[in-house]
Amino acid sequence: MSTSESGAAAHVIPIDDVAHHHGKAPVDAPPPPPATAAAVPAAAARDAPVASAPRKTGRIPFFRRADRGSRCVALIDFVLRVAAFGPTLAAAIATATADETLSVFTEYFQFRARFDEFPALVFFMVANAVAAGYLVLSLPFSVAVFLRPHAIGLRLLLLVCDVIVFGLLAAAAAAAAAIVDLAHSGNLRANWVPICMQFHGFCQRTSGSVVASFLAVLVFMLLVILGAFAVRKR
Repeated sequence: MSTSESGAAAHVIPIDDVAHHHGKAPVDAPPPPPATAAAVPAAAARDAPVASAPRKTGRIPFFRRADRGSRCVALIDFVLRVAAFGPTLAAAIATATADETLSVFTEYFQFRARFDEFPALVFFMVANAVAAGYLVLSLPFSVAVFLRPHAIGLRLLLLVCDVIVFGLLAAAAAAAAAIVDLAHSGNLRANWVPICMQFHGFCQRTSGSVVASFLAVLVFMLLVILGAFAVRKR
C-alpha cells in the first residue's frame, strides 16, 4: 500500500464518539453557581448613588450657641464697668476741688472749708480715685473674658479685685456720708453747729460726690453678683 492511499483512507473519530464507544456519557461543563443573597445587596449598594458627607458649616466659634450666655454676661460686665467709671471719677474730682472761703466782717477775718481738713473726705477722695483707675485697668480683662468665655482664671481675678474695691469704696462713701450729714445737721449735744448754712458751695460739692459714689457702689455690687454667678455657672 502506498503512502498516498493511507493518507486518503484516514478517518477522524470525535471525542464524543470515543466516549460513546466505551459506554460513558459525555461529561458536560459544570453550571455556573447561583447568585448568593449577599451578592444582591452588594450589587445594589454598588449601583446606588453615593451619599455625600455632611458639610461643615462655616460658623465661627465666636458665635457658638453654647457660649452666648457667657458672652452676654461678659458684655453686661463691660458696660457696668464703663458706667461706674463716670461716678467715681466725678466724685474724686468734685471732692478734690471742694474749697470755699467765707469772709466775716472784713476780708482779713475769714473762715475756710477744704476737703483736706476732714480725714474722712481725704479717704473718700483717694478711694474714688483708686476705684476709677481700677475700672480703667480692668476693661482689657473684661474684653478678654468676652472673647474667651471659658477663661475661668480671668473671671476669678476680676471677681476678687471687684470685691476688694467694692469694700474700699463702700467704706469711704459711708464715712463721707457721715461727715456730710454732720455738716448739714450739726450735733447739738457736742455743740457742733451745721456749717452748710454758711458754706453752701462746699456742702453742695461734697453732697453730690457722696451721691455719685453710692451710685458707683451699687454698680460694683452688681458686678460682684454678676461675677459670682458667672463663676458658679462654670
